[in-house]
Amino acid sequence: MFSRALLLALSVLAPVQQGGAGQGQNLQVVPLPRDGEVLVSFKLEEALTDEIRAAIHSGLTIKFVYNVSLRRSSAGWLDRTMAEAVVTASVRFDTLTRVYHYSRAVDGRIEFADTTNKEDVAWSALRDFSRMSLFRGTALEPNAEYYVRVRANASPRNSAFVWPWQGDHALGFGKFTFIK
Repeated sequence: MFSRALLLALSVLAPVQQGGAGQGQNLQVVPLPRDGEVLVSFKLEEALTDEIRAAIHSGLTIKFVYNVSLRRSSAGWLDRTMAEAVVTASVRFDTLTRVYHYSRAVDGRIEFADTTNKEDVAWSALRDFSRMSLFRGTALEPNAEYYVRVRANASPRNSAFVWPWQGDHALGFGKFTFIK
């Protein structure tokens, strides 16, 4: 009798906990198959909070690391990972010149670096990525179901700063069918 009540309580509470963990985590992922490759756009839909603004204005280098993986859905237990890439966006505020230095790296290679006086441009550089060719040369099977998974982490991980997602992780998916 006790075990049935415990099982019933766990089955009711488990979906509530999973649903609560995802609130505030909005990572939009849009894969676009073109000419035998997949272009990936993703955006972290979060407003710039006072805590993040304070962390940036302190002069610390703030990094958002996005782990992007191209996977093929399978009928079995595990989906097959076709390719992976790591996209790192960083911003540092120079407190003397009052200028934001921002950069983007893909798999450790700097893709671009720039400076701006505008806070919204620097914030957008951390969270908005458009039509990135991350999986060039990956062989895709025609008429197969694929998806792109993006996991985001913020750095530095300090309990004094509250990031826009719970547990320092945001997760997003985008599905597509590769038609040749």
